[in-house]
Amino acid sequence: MALKIRLRQQGRTNRPFYRVVVTDCNTPRDGRYVEELGWYNPGEADADKGLLIKADRVQHWLSVGAILTDSAHSLVAKVAPSVIREQTEKRLALRARNAAKRKQRKKGAA
Repeated sequence: MALKIRLRQQGRTNRPFYRVVVTDCNTPRDGRYVEELGWYNPGEADADKGLLIKADRVQHWLSVGAILTDSAHSLVAKVAPSVIREQTEKRLALRARNAAKRKQRKKGAA
């Protein structure tokens, strides 16, 4: 089961309200979800009142293997840049490790 952290649209016509949820990638946008991680209200004038995300739960789901969508990524980056920074560092460490392995294989073949 591939998990995604994405926005689930709620609210009424011309007044959208979103919940940040963890869901299976095959479910519809407004369908079932595994866990609610926060909410986002783009119509709120005060930025602090318009966004709430549980950074510890986002970190947990990312460690389990969930993937952030682009819109969820930008919202999490606003609230918890440390979570995004940690994910970026892990990805860069993996690339460096793979590059070192390729270099070692190339060196051994020559």
